Amino acid sequence: MPNPSRIFAGLVLALLTGIAALPANSGKVDKQPRERIVMGWLESIVIEPWGVKLRAKLDTGAKTSAMHAENMELFKRNGKEWVRFSLDDYDKKTNEAKVYTIERPTTREARVKDKKGNPIPRPVVSMEFCLDGVMYDAEFTLVDRSKYHYRVLLGRRFLKDVALVDPDATFTTKSSRCTDARKSRKKKKNSSNHETR
Repeated sequence: MPNPSRIFAGLVLALLTGIAALPANSGKVDKQPRERIVMGWLESIVIEPWGVKLRAKLDTGAKTSAMHAENMELFKRNGKEWVRFSLDDYDKKTNEAKVYTIERPTTREARVKDKKGNPIPRPVVSMEFCLDGVMYDAEFTLVDRSKYHYRVLLGRRFLKDVALVDPDATFTTKSSRCTDARKSRKKKKNSSNHETR
């Protein structure tokens, strides 16, 4: 018959060895999952502070978000890389387009593969936009999307913490502007360098 004290000693040893093998806690608190809302595969966003309303495709196949941009020019300001580009806002009611010239600092350069697998460099900028009455700040690659139906793609980097996509639904969110956030940004803009022309 096995000795109970040996069994107990073996269990204690196994338990202590197992604890020693566990990774030490780095002191970081695990992120609690945010509550994500269900959105359709197509939603309206408003680019702030310009108030440009665009349709955005929620694209789970794209890692990074992308935004339509024309007349892109890279330049330096205070030793940092910036990009100037045009973004138009077509008004169906008046049948006119307003063209906004936007200047933003680049956050990085992305290399996106074309259909043949060749890497194409694209500037990446951080843009603020209103979606479902909430202000967000996300990175967008800039590219001429005039041949595509939708001027904005919202990719996985943005969607992972914000939305669950219903592929059978469209325009499930509020399309209003974030007026309170816009007012606070207006105050900040007046006290800083201009970013639009």
